[in-house]
Amino acid sequence: MLERRHNLPHTRPRSRIFALLLCALSVIPSATLHAQAPWSSVGPDGGDARSFTSVPGQPGHLYLGTVNSWIYESSDGGASWHRLSRLSGSDDLVVDHIIADAANPAHVLAAAWKVDHPDGGLWVSRDGGRNWTETPALHGQSIRSFAQSPSDPNQFFAGTLQGVFRSDDAGASWTQISPADSHEIHEVESLAIDPQDPQTVYAGTWHLPWKTTDGGKTWNNIKQGVIDDSDVFSIIIDPAKPQIVYASACSGIYKSNNGGERFRKIQGIPATARRTRVLRQDPQHPETVYAGTTEGLYKTEDGGKTFHIMTGPDVIVNDVYIDPADTSHLLLATDRGGVLASSDGGQTFTASNTGFSERKVEALLVDQSDPQRLYAGVVNDKAYGGAFISSNGGATWKQVAEGLDGRDVFVLAEAPDGTLVAGTNSGIFALATDATTWQPRNTVANTLVKTATEEVKGKRVNVEKHVKDQLRQMDGRVFALDLSGDAWLATTTGGIYTSRDQGASWQGGPVMGVAGYLSVAVHGSLMAAARPDSVVLSKDGGLSWWPMSIPTVLTRIHRVAFSADGSLWLGAREGVYFTRDNGKSWMWAQKLPLVDVDDLYYDTTLNRILVSSRGSDFVYAIDPATLGWKWWQTGYRLSAVRAASGRLLAASLYDGVLLEPHAAGEEMGQK
Repeated sequence: MLERRHNLPHTRPRSRIFALLLCALSVIPSATLHAQAPWSSVGPDGGDARSFTSVPGQPGHLYLGTVNSWIYESSDGGASWHRLSRLSGSDDLVVDHIIADAANPAHVLAAAWKVDHPDGGLWVSRDGGRNWTETPALHGQSIRSFAQSPSDPNQFFAGTLQGVFRSDDAGASWTQISPADSHEIHEVESLAIDPQDPQTVYAGTWHLPWKTTDGGKTWNNIKQGVIDDSDVFSIIIDPAKPQIVYASACSGIYKSNNGGERFRKIQGIPATARRTRVLRQDPQHPETVYAGTTEGLYKTEDGGKTFHIMTGPDVIVNDVYIDPADTSHLLLATDRGGVLASSDGGQTFTASNTGFSERKVEALLVDQSDPQRLYAGVVNDKAYGGAFISSNGGATWKQVAEGLDGRDVFVLAEAPDGTLVAGTNSGIFALATDATTWQPRNTVANTLVKTATEEVKGKRVNVEKHVKDQLRQMDGRVFALDLSGDAWLATTTGGIYTSRDQGASWQGGPVMGVAGYLSVAVHGSLMAAARPDSVVLSKDGGLSWWPMSIPTVLTRIHRVAFSADGSLWLGAREGVYFTRDNGKSWMWAQKLPLVDVDDLYYDTTLNRILVSSRGSDFVYAIDPATLGWKWWQTGYRLSAVRAASGRLLAASLYDGVLLEPHAAGEEMGQK
């Protein structure tokens, strides 16, 4: 059966739609936005941490850099954290270097870069990191290394993709001191300044180390003993013996006893494909050096003669903080695991992430019988991620990931009996009530209809027979789940599947000859599933599917949802559409000022359609009956919005689960 799409009377050219939506956006009162209280990130704790610094003379006062422009602060030596400020309106700055000025602790500088393109810059705060201003001279510079001169606090150095820059006035102005046309001194990943002579600078590039002793007028390649073509990630200088220099590269760790004239490779760290991102020397015990690598933390107590691994090889270390007041107190900034703390010189570590949440939450679920019980599914965090449960409305979270084996969780759903079901990047898993281990629910047991020729009463006739297909396992990504009906409904990379035995077995596959259905919805025996360019409908619990007419203006559909009255809603690139007659006619929520709708969800407790976009920090709640709507500004980019106890919460792209503040300043919209 061919699908027919009706060019409905209300449908307008796409350019006209966008013009109207932009016009609607422009009438939102900006004064009201400032009146709204900010939403708060409540966890789960952990995620990617990048860099530490302490305030000079205050070792318990720390700043922590992240991968999404945020800076955290701790006043208790890293035992707990709070969000301090964001460098800019963007959320893609990797804050790899923070320096609290030794001459003025309220003067804080943060250097950053971006992952996907050569961009970044330097931001300066004059009030202890609460407010920031970008430095124009380094605008757009991807700053990979940053240092302050130990002997002259007015001198700062920045290593960028273009070369080495210096400031002689505490970061107010900058001059490039490496040759602007150099074919070698660029992509400067590491810097070290001689503790006694600021004219002597070491620069590690993506191709070997360099040194100047005259403030950048001349540079020498100090590669003797270093394996050719080595990326140099970190350089440190012994403050008491400046001739002792350590350098880490992709080919290993090196030590020089003569100011870099010759290096020797340190033995003891296995020669695998690891990177030593950071070296740190114990300020009280100079023979003790820590090496933070992509395969764990290593430590030497004999000046590099021997190194020993102090963590598991799964720990990716981005930075190491050694407490100058108590050098047995260490902090690690890690990928996925957030902050790890040790009080015994690295012998043991525990998570120290209270208040620190940098999670990418893709799935958010409120328990159907207890609105204080929340579930979150995260991605990109492997063993540190999976699924998390909060029993107190997000105040604390517990990881429940045993059985998921490091899989990403893209969708969560709850069955009527309380079973929690997770759709991952590789299959479906279920967690029974009071269980602690997820169990796979991926068996596909299809029944095939085959035609055979048999002799019946002396005649050869064709007879249809139902034959069980060979069992197989779903192992692709799961896009959507709906467990609210008599049959469970799921979409994966393999197609649409239903289960009538609570996930013990599934039936299905491609529908209308294709897979790639991104969203499903169930209303009684009625089921709907959406691909980016089409919607299919089933009226018999998923046994058969038929194409539904949709507005021709739609170019990409992201979500489908049924409201209580049986209306079907679509969230699409062009906005929100709905039908009350199974696709015979459609209406457009034309005054809703949001395009590129990524998540659309019907909340039964509020009787509202909750709408959000990954490209926006706004949340909208539509009354299905009156089409009136309310909106909130969260301050964060979102992947989903839900409600619990009459209060909204959201899954964010980088900042964990967000909670609407009390009296959040909702605003009314027009239908």
